Amino acid sequence: MINFNQWLVLVVCSLAILKAEGLLVNITFVRNAVAKGAVCLDGSPPAYHLDRGSGTGINSWLIQLEGGGWCHNVTNCISRMHTKLGSSKKMVENLAFSAILSNKEQRNPDFYNWNRVKVRYCDGSSFTGDVKTVNPATNLHFRGARVWLAVMRELLAKGMRNAENAVLSGCSAGGLASLMHCDSFRALLPMGTNVKCLSDAGFFLNTRDVSGAQYIKSYFNDVVTLHGSAKNLPRSCTSRLTPAMCFFPQYVARQIRTPVFVLNAAYDSWQIKNILAPRAADPDGKWQSCQLDIKNCQRSQLKVMQDFRLEFLSAVIGLGRSASRGMFIDSCYTHCQTETQTSWFWQDSPILNRTTIAKAVGDWVYDKNLFRKIDCPYPCNPTCHHRVFTPQDAPPI
Repeated sequence: MINFNQWLVLVVCSLAILKAEGLLVNITFVRNAVAKGAVCLDGSPPAYHLDRGSGTGINSWLIQLEGGGWCHNVTNCISRMHTKLGSSKKMVENLAFSAILSNKEQRNPDFYNWNRVKVRYCDGSSFTGDVKTVNPATNLHFRGARVWLAVMRELLAKGMRNAENAVLSGCSAGGLASLMHCDSFRALLPMGTNVKCLSDAGFFLNTRDVSGAQYIKSYFNDVVTLHGSAKNLPRSCTSRLTPAMCFFPQYVARQIRTPVFVLNAAYDSWQIKNILAPRAADPDGKWQSCQLDIKNCQRSQLKVMQDFRLEFLSAVIGLGRSASRGMFIDSCYTHCQTETQTSWFWQDSPILNRTTIAKAVGDWVYDKNLFRKIDCPYPCNPTCHHRVFTPQDAPPI
């Protein structure tokens, strides 16, 4: 039996956690999308969470595309369709909004009173797939591009067509999607709308892994082929390169006409674990300890990671200078920094050029300042929040 004091402690702790997580927002299913074939992997309807704006933000919209990797073969996608990343039936009814989605001015000074939307990710292709035929043996639906359009059309009908400001953002696979759909998002909105796109941890690098293999290139090729993504990738890229190459931001972003902000860690923890040293390239697990905690990395491993950083920076800088493209490239070992309050805007948030991520992004959105900064190499930045993982965290793709 739990005594009163223990019960009181549990209640206080629960309230503290709830307060830290932020506002709980109900899920909305786009049920009329099913008839149009705009469905999750398992055929269930798309979904999103919307918290309405108020005051000066009533006609401003922030769309956050959920991340969660991809599925590249039938077996992988079947496993995924039984999770929240493949079925809206598995999604929670209420989702906590915090960081860039927070409704508290002190935690999210530039977007707290905007219309803030979390678009759930359940297609496994960064909202790019569209295969008409459904194999009855698997019941897999590859319809990410249709999901994207169905959700956007519903939001337009709910007031986004009157937007004065609109930001398409996303983290990880959602950050990649925010780049792939950036110009098409702009095309959906009125000519006078101030439209911008923010990619958080979505700049995946086309590079060789530690064994010398082109693991991620092969993986992305499988994703694009399985999901029928080619016709939904930016034509400005597919007219020059193979569809698989056009799943990499370094070949797409330069042609994007809408203003873009690239937020990324130069030592992106997901990319270190899944692109630079994936399990297939490290069968003996020599990189495991390093991947769990950057402080455990051997000197030779840090050298490889420093080389990865230089290659990453070369790709980002290779986009060229633009009067509207912002950039915040820190030297933290982390992944996704707009969705965690401590990295987005907090007393000890990561700082680059005496500027937090929230301020850099906010100033760029409101045209106050074009932030374009690249951090010095690890371990130079003491404000970084380096992620420390357990072996069970974030299984590889």
